[in-house]
Amino acid sequence: MASKKQMEVVKGLDLVRYMGRWYEIASFPSRFQPKDGVDTRATYSLNPDGSTVKVLNETWSGGKRSYIEGSAYKAEPSSDEAKLKVKFYVPPFLPIIPVVGDYWVLFIDEDYQYALIGQPSRKYLWILCRQNHLDEEIYNQLVEKAKEEGYDVTKIHKTPQSETPPEGEEGPKDTKGIWWFKSLFGK
Repeated sequence: MASKKQMEVVKGLDLVRYMGRWYEIASFPSRFQPKDGVDTRATYSLNPDGSTVKVLNETWSGGKRSYIEGSAYKAEPSSDEAKLKVKFYVPPFLPIIPVVGDYWVLFIDEDYQYALIGQPSRKYLWILCRQNHLDEEIYNQLVEKAKEEGYDVTKIHKTPQSETPPEGEEGPKDTKGIWWFKSLFGK
């Protein structure tokens, strides 16, 4: 196999525009993530310091909501590359242990409506969209972009999304959420 080239990462990401809710359209499945996870989404909000981001990841499995919260920040504050670090404090263990992973924005459209997220190991990949569905042609373009960046796109799996996604945070909670950080960081 040919040596993998350096990944191209978005430059000049506007963090303010990037905030809000994103639906997971597809991802590389992880053995730690529930196979039946549906309506998976991430909600980002800028913290008062203006440079760090509150992260809320949610999925529904067996009718129960699992979630984990964390924070994201630029890996190199002086760089214009969209290379972020994501940190989660791992429940339910005590003492609470921070787990940090890479979150690289590989592509985002001009209107900040869909994005391709990866990390340097190429073991994890996400296609995110502001809506809970994405035009098939755009989806295929993002898959092709991932392929160009050295990903094995045969591993990609579409995430089931309901016609009417859950509102807010209702639904029985399952706060174990352990698969979130394990799937993110391959721990």
